[in-house]
Amino acid sequence: MSPAAPQPSTPPPLAATSLIAVIFINMLGFGIIIPLLPFYAKSMAAASWQISLVFSAYALGAFFGEPFWGRLSDRYGRKPLLMTTISANCLCYLGLIFAPNIWAAFSIRLLGGFFAGNNSVIQGYISDVTAPEKRARMLSRQGAAFNVGMIVGPAVGGLFAHTDMGPAGFRIPLFIAAGLAAASVVSIFLFIRESRQRETAMSHRPNRWAALGEAVRDPVIGRLMLLTFLVGFAFNGIESTFGLWGLARFGWGPRQISVCFAFMGIVAALTQVFATGPLSERYGPGRMLAVGMTITVLGAALQPLSTGLATTVALMCLTATGQSVAWPNVGALISRAADPHRVGQILGLNNACGALSRVTGPFAAGLTFDLVSINAPFLQGAAVVAPAIFLAVAAANRAARRAGEAVPAAVTP
Repeated sequence: MSPAAPQPSTPPPLAATSLIAVIFINMLGFGIIIPLLPFYAKSMAAASWQISLVFSAYALGAFFGEPFWGRLSDRYGRKPLLMTTISANCLCYLGLIFAPNIWAAFSIRLLGGFFAGNNSVIQGYISDVTAPEKRARMLSRQGAAFNVGMIVGPAVGGLFAHTDMGPAGFRIPLFIAAGLAAASVVSIFLFIRESRQRETAMSHRPNRWAALGEAVRDPVIGRLMLLTFLVGFAFNGIESTFGLWGLARFGWGPRQISVCFAFMGIVAALTQVFATGPLSERYGPGRMLAVGMTITVLGAALQPLSTGLATTVALMCLTATGQSVAWPNVGALISRAADPHRVGQILGLNNACGALSRVTGPFAAGLTFDLVSINAPFLQGAAVVAPAIFLAVAAANRAARRAGEAVPAAVTP
């Protein structure tokens, strides 16, 4: 029995936009926690390397969760998997409130990352209901929802966090994040329709290890997965040590760090709403992927020259612009190259590479921050991303040849 193709139940733009609007609620809770996490861990007398481990735990869990949930959603549908994973993540936020020590917090973040590794399910839903040429636009809107969450979330977290109270000072932000996750689950149940027919046969779909081997050998998907790891390694290393860098360089606390993240979110959201989709549709996803990564390299390499809050915000916004131009095009290229019945699984494998980079990137950045220089994570990031630009060019060329399109002279090696 051949599997049924995805069947959108509402007009594609409305279906994808509705899900993005609902997921924003959950992303808002995520935005509350991320800027506060270094200070939360530090309140438990954690060393820099332990803070990096707490960041990495979430990504390590997502590394296993992304391909698992993506593959299940290909068979059972996107909606039930989203409700399950977000409900579990809500419970993990509550668990952090009562974590007695840094190792308990690490364990809870590990479990939370496993259940929060559902980005492949969201991307799969968008791919189900969106025409291929419009996917970069819709995936950029998903990214914009995340970045708006990172605008409002840090402000809420900074307002309600009280670092002088120890771990108890972070309870209110964590309660708010848990409440937002619960609201997201209720909204999905009430307002989101399933995008796929349930499949009754799995013989056509290889297990995760066979699928990984196929993906790595694919000249388009394999290169994009490597690119995802390299760029994620760089950017997540910078993000995880940014609060410590601001404290060491300028004596900043949670509020100044939150301001930086908020401005980054504004710029990233505006870029993704108004620029990424139209540029990708005009110039092609491969070319814009390479352009976005070039901008990211410039922003990271220049950050050690910052002289204060204004220049730091400007350079971090430049880096955020590069990321906002690049990342939606990775998902768009992979969704075009993958078997339509295995989009969730392949996107999950790619997101697992991103999750692995969130394990190794912060750990490496934490080590170089402590052992080399407080500026080392930025320079390390720029050095890692620069060669990945050529991977983007090569993957775009192969994707164009596979589709029978002419490869633009400007991106031919």
